[in-house]
Amino acid sequence: MTDNIHHSNMSLSTSSKKLEISVIIPVFNGGSSFKSCLSNLMSVMPPPCEIIVVSDGDTDNSWLLAQQFGAKVLRLTTCNGPAKARNLGAQAASGDILLFIDADVTVYPDIIERVEKIFIDKPELAAIIGSYDDAPGEPNFLSQYKNLFHHYTHQTANEEAFTFWGACGAIRRDVFFAVGGFDESYRRPSIEDIELGYRLQKAGYKIRLCKDILVKHLKNWSPIGLLKAEFFYRALPWVELILRDGAKNDLNLGFKSRLSVIAVYTLTLVLIASLWAPQLLILALALSLLLLGLNLPVYRFFYEKRGFWFALRVIPWHWFYYLYGGLAVVLGTIRYFWQQYKFFKPNIVNASKTSL
Repeated sequence: MTDNIHHSNMSLSTSSKKLEISVIIPVFNGGSSFKSCLSNLMSVMPPPCEIIVVSDGDTDNSWLLAQQFGAKVLRLTTCNGPAKARNLGAQAASGDILLFIDADVTVYPDIIERVEKIFIDKPELAAIIGSYDDAPGEPNFLSQYKNLFHHYTHQTANEEAFTFWGACGAIRRDVFFAVGGFDESYRRPSIEDIELGYRLQKAGYKIRLCKDILVKHLKNWSPIGLLKAEFFYRALPWVELILRDGAKNDLNLGFKSRLSVIAVYTLTLVLIASLWAPQLLILALALSLLLLGLNLPVYRFFYEKRGFWFALRVIPWHWFYYLYGGLAVVLGTIRYFWQQYKFFKPNIVNASKTSL
């Protein structure tokens, strides 16, 4: 870590607890959401032993805002991605537990108390992750849909987790350094937290999804931003990670989800074919009913949270999610094996020349 870093040592007051908890926040041009994040942390009781903000080359003076709130600030002169920023924050932390949160979330007042109690009561746990709450900060439909779907996914998942989560995840400091921290080859917000979770699991450490550890997500999603984040920065590298490490996907690809991907692609092909053979619309209707049945718990959740019309608007977006998710699996698999081929091809050629 030889980057130019400026330190501002303005630590918050510590409290006499059995476990000290350091809050670490990477930020790049955090804007008003970051201000809400910091302001919200001031009301947490008991407070963390310190709040460390790593300014990842921001140009909107987010670092200065963090300093004004009394945080310990580390400044990177260029943007290197949240993986490196979190690692730098961890190196500067003094707490027994490292609590990572994103700059666009707000926490609940009792988060420190809850996190500490879990690690004291469950000494076998190396790390825990939380969940977005069911009241996203942005009112537009896409932001509500995306964050509520994330909430549903976490709230219905197995508590024994195989991934970490940087938006709200806590880990014992010694364990974090034992496995090497976040992989800094991820230069943008991607799957650096998921990859860390897989390494923790492979090393024999336990991670728990704590469904009562909640944060509110303030991000304003746009269609283009959502697709870029979901497809290019998450789905594609996640597929390659699963193929590379044989890792388990414990949140996103259950049997019903896999069957839904097949059904969505079949429905798409049938609808195209129905332009020449209208009788296929009966099959399209049957496939649509199948998709509705497979995902009825999801749509019931949205109906209960936001009403009938909101749930109705969710359906095409949810099916589109299966469409680009399936495409990511195909393209990610092709890209992975192509990279493997390019890696092994020179060795095969050299071996052939040697044998001659």
